[in-house]
Amino acid sequence: MTRIHLSAPDVTELEEENVLDAIRSGWVAPLGPHVDAFEREVADSVGARNAVALSSGTAALHLALVSWGIGPDDFIPTSTLTFVATANAIAYTGATPVFVDCDSETGNIDVALLDRAITELRSEGKSVPAILPIDFLGKCADYAGIAEVAKRHGVKVLSDAAESLGAHRDGTQAGAFGDAAILSFNGNKVTTTSSGGMLLTDDEALADHVRFLSTQAREPAPHYEHKEVGYNYRMSNVLAALGLAQLSRLDQMIARRRAHRQWYTELFSSTPGVTVFGRDGDAEDNCWLTAVLVDDTVTGWGPDELRTALEGADIEARPLWKPMHLQPVYSDRPSYITGASESLFAQGLALPSGSSLTDDEVDRVATAITAFLGVRT
Repeated sequence: MTRIHLSAPDVTELEEENVLDAIRSGWVAPLGPHVDAFEREVADSVGARNAVALSSGTAALHLALVSWGIGPDDFIPTSTLTFVATANAIAYTGATPVFVDCDSETGNIDVALLDRAITELRSEGKSVPAILPIDFLGKCADYAGIAEVAKRHGVKVLSDAAESLGAHRDGTQAGAFGDAAILSFNGNKVTTTSSGGMLLTDDEALADHVRFLSTQAREPAPHYEHKEVGYNYRMSNVLAALGLAQLSRLDQMIARRRAHRQWYTELFSSTPGVTVFGRDGDAEDNCWLTAVLVDDTVTGWGPDELRTALEGADIEARPLWKPMHLQPVYSDRPSYITGASESLFAQGLALPSGSSLTDDEVDRVATAITAFLGVRT
């Protein structure tokens, strides 16, 4: 029996043809015409003036912060409910991540608490040059509110849109918010280049500097000349070819994920104490992952019991992100906590959501969940 994953890559003959075209073109090493085309098409799709294709979303976060001069004396507020890469990118610069709790309805950063965090840090004499909100499970954060806070405090906004390509809010696409934004094309994302990421910005100077740093900061000389510390962070031409095919199928892949979310809503509709997280108001989301919240005081069972049952059927399910302020590696960093993220971590379970799920796999998931619920009612 083949394992069912949360979000497996959705690859068709179109991707195979594009990759073969890149290989036959001779542009197998990093950079090449497919990278150029991928950058243009993503920038046009998102509505940003500049795009730089990189080896990962983490690399994009890191280089944006480096280009802004973020360093050891700086404190960078970010969401505590995120994947560790967000915090790691801040730590790479020597700066201190500051963890801000989330809104319980969306999982995105609590804007009022963000404002308070910046105010208090500044009152303590701390340098706060930038903030790093994330888009949780493919839902754009409240960037209108974030922009107001950023303007009032004079800080830059770096949007971590790793999970939200194809989502939008108030007419603006994910990846076009803030002073700069990043996307991830990791294997489990809505679109993938196997590994990879991208920086998006209207700031041409920022894009140029990130591009420069990503190729080991090599100066324009006939020999190898370096005045800055650089990084080997560029995307390969072969992976960009894969990304071009994926981007052309983005709308249909999101539609498939949205159909899964609707199906889960119907599946759990008669189970008191279980709700599909973020289902209300998700018309602008990309439905990257569908998660349920389980109130064990009502159900009599918790999310880990369902996860264990699914694992027994070789079906992957995963708790929501463990908040960064609870992670041993970052537990001593400053944090502004309400308990919202801890509640979501305790109650939440992400379920198979990928656009590559076949009808037979959907039936397997349905059978396993129905069997689990059947013995507990």
